[in-house]
Amino acid sequence: MRIELEPEGYQPPAWGLLLLQGLVALFFCVFILRFWYLQIMRGEEFYRQAQVNRNRKSTIPATRGLILDHAGQLLAENSPAYGIAITREDCSDIPGTLAAVSSWTALPLELLQHRYEQGRANVKAFEPQLLVSDVSFEQLSRIEGELPLWPGLSIVTRQRRYYGQGYLFAHTLGYVAEANSDEIAASNALFDLEEFLDEQNIVRIPPDDLKPPLSLGDTVGKQGLELVYEKQLRGRKGLYFMEVDAKNRQINRNQQEAPFGGNNLVLSLDLEMQKAAAAAMGEEAGSVVVMEPESGKIRALVTKPGYDNNAFTGRISTKDWQELRDNPRRPMHNRTIQSAYPPGSIWKLAMAGLILSEGISPSESVYCPGFVKLGNQTFRCWSSGGHGSVNLKQSLVHSCDVYYYTMGERIGIDKIEKFTKACGFGERTGIDLPYERSGQVPGRRRGRAWQKGETLNTSIGQGATLVTPVQMAVFVSALLNGGHLLKPSLIENEPKQENGLLPMTAEIRNTIVEGMRHTVEDQGGTAKRLLRPDAVMGGKTGTAQVVRIGEHRLKSHQMAYEHRDHAWMASWGMKGDKKYVVIVMVEHGGGGSSTAGPVCKAVYDHLFGAPQNPVAESPAQQLEAPARAEDLEGEAAIAAAERWMEGNVQ
Repeated sequence: MRIELEPEGYQPPAWGLLLLQGLVALFFCVFILRFWYLQIMRGEEFYRQAQVNRNRKSTIPATRGLILDHAGQLLAENSPAYGIAITREDCSDIPGTLAAVSSWTALPLELLQHRYEQGRANVKAFEPQLLVSDVSFEQLSRIEGELPLWPGLSIVTRQRRYYGQGYLFAHTLGYVAEANSDEIAASNALFDLEEFLDEQNIVRIPPDDLKPPLSLGDTVGKQGLELVYEKQLRGRKGLYFMEVDAKNRQINRNQQEAPFGGNNLVLSLDLEMQKAAAAAMGEEAGSVVVMEPESGKIRALVTKPGYDNNAFTGRISTKDWQELRDNPRRPMHNRTIQSAYPPGSIWKLAMAGLILSEGISPSESVYCPGFVKLGNQTFRCWSSGGHGSVNLKQSLVHSCDVYYYTMGERIGIDKIEKFTKACGFGERTGIDLPYERSGQVPGRRRGRAWQKGETLNTSIGQGATLVTPVQMAVFVSALLNGGHLLKPSLIENEPKQENGLLPMTAEIRNTIVEGMRHTVEDQGGTAKRLLRPDAVMGGKTGTAQVVRIGEHRLKSHQMAYEHRDHAWMASWGMKGDKKYVVIVMVEHGGGGSSTAGPVCKAVYDHLFGAPQNPVAESPAQQLEAPARAEDLEGEAAIAAAERWMEGNVQ
């Protein structure tokens, strides 16, 4: 083998060296460009990502504001509750973990899987995602023992709303429950909009008012005041950051933003008054409204039957929900604002205002033989024997239907509709509760012929006439406060808000108020149950017919419950510097005097105290107290009246 050596002084080609140098330079340029791209061009972004991997952000729940009555007694508060959360990044077996949670809590696995998938869109993989919002203490002790075997699961402490009075304020307070996907999405969209407006200085939003978006497991108001005042009650969540190592172990924890609790809500309602009114109603279905006429403050707002709003703060069972939903007595229905009823004879208070406003003298009389004829129809008065000659005051005291038939036909439906709407009927009062009904004032409608008989029915608060108890409270209050139709206020420190004025002069209002006083004080007055020696009282009973059964009226005990008349009592009372309006409506209660009257009297006994020297009633007054035929309930009442007549009529 021969080895050839390069000749002495051999030089490699120049282009090879240049190529090598060029490759080295290119290599360094690529590195420099890459470093520039990573550290300068996208350095801030990668820094944030590194910080995210190192720091875990979590929210601190805000305390929901308390709800108190006007004297400071708690009506809605917060109690500790426990939930189960999963951190997806730390969990290697999601299906098995969900199955374990299902076995611990007895919740369907399909429900947990749905909640897990729902939360993935809104919760980052390294943040705790709530699976179960309410775990009982017994379940908690078992779960904590098994928790170390399931990486990624943790127990979180939360707050649960608690309503100490349960049924008593359920319809007014409402309840909170977990936010659904639509509410979470709407909250996120609103937060993004508020943040954008704030950043652009279009609208400067105070930090305390910029509510972080809702997340899975958060509770929101669903009904009542909890819904209406959700923004004020919810508060603002806080934020803290946890520093973790490569194995996800917590190294440090720093609070970034402190949580701000929601504002407390002080109501105008009186807990003791509410209890007294509810006790007076007993097991009857209906409502009681107690209102201060000068301020518009509501002191009691009772609806019966009720429901326990605590059942909704956790997760109500399907069985319990179906029982509430299908209950024929509709316990979840707020009868003070959502039920509109024929007002019956309490409507005559508004009709009296119209009659006087039309220039008809209060002394003008109408003869009542017990009925009026309109074509081939007979419209009867409640008193089959009639009342004889009746003027305006007597028509209120004795609740004569014929007087209002006659005056209503003379005035006409167009004026009746216009006047009563100006009195606040057929319109919402604006009370701070959701789903208030406006009631209904009958009138001519396009495409439908109006019948004269409908005018007569409307004149006595029957037919298509519908009002709510809170509307009647506003109207009666306006008779006493100078004609101001006030918004019914449920908030103690809320300024008085006026919605309109009654379309009648002070003289007319005083005449109606005096008529209500005589209805209590005069012999034969239908509201004399309210008479007491230590106070000035006024009232008007109403018995609203639900169905017409045959030519002759039946007694309430002879009718099916759903066919019985509604019983009304519209009243006011003054004692010293105290002045109240009390409206009682007993659904299918029968007679206004016999059923609504005792409830109303019991409410005033609480407001003014039981009278020291009750007014003694003569036998004649005892007979006349239930003046309407339908107020004589049962055979016992009829027999008592017959015995008195046998002993006194010669």
